[in-house]
Amino acid sequence: MFRIKNTATNANPYLRPLTPSSSSVRRLRLLMSSSSSSKTTPSLAFSTPVSLSDWLKPRLPTDSFSSWGVKPGTKTVSNLWLEISAGETSLNLSDLHHRPIRTVHVASVKIRHPKSPSRLLLESRQLLSDGTVRPRHRPLSEKMKPGETVAEAVDRAIKEELGFHAVEIVEGSYVMKVEEGDSVSYPGLPARYVLHTVDALVDELPDLEGEEEFSTEEVGECGGVDGVFVKRHYWKWVDQGDNCGSS
Repeated sequence: MFRIKNTATNANPYLRPLTPSSSSVRRLRLLMSSSSSSKTTPSLAFSTPVSLSDWLKPRLPTDSFSSWGVKPGTKTVSNLWLEISAGETSLNLSDLHHRPIRTVHVASVKIRHPKSPSRLLLESRQLLSDGTVRPRHRPLSEKMKPGETVAEAVDRAIKEELGFHAVEIVEGSYVMKVEEGDSVSYPGLPARYVLHTVDALVDELPDLEGEEEFSTEEVGECGGVDGVFVKRHYWKWVDQGDNCGSS
């Protein structure tokens, strides 16, 4: 269950409304339209992981595609197929270059230390189901499901990754932006991340100092099917000025 925490925006100039303002929407549209790869065909669907693999092979660099699920930290075609089937990811062909592009809406949560708001909780790494470790060094983030609001995605992400249920979203902290680049999970596949970021407070998190970490078990990912999934998350508190990766 999430709550909205009232915080004066004049004391926090970086905070913005949780509900996207018209200026936020215009800014997102501008970012999307200014990108050379933003004009895409409708989202594609595939009946099986095999049909998806057959479609991707001639469209991606061979050495990159062959590393999926083999190179530590990467995922498999089955993972991508599950994301597409669940509506968490859309796969399109760009009109300009006819290259595949993966688009994901991500809820990113900057969890602030209740006693020291300048300290953020970062996920330092993940233990995957194949025994490999994937570096993260970024705030808690989660792919959004179809029809899910940002607040609902934040609530679900904190339950699944941290195991907590009481979440306070800082009012006015909503920021939306678009990032593009190659996917870390799927090398060679261009990706567009629409990031929906909020600040939040979560009660009773471990209060650790320096490089100390704590870990939590993932409960949201489907480990009963073929693919690579997150088993455990590792967390630590860092000063906001430290270099933090984006989701």
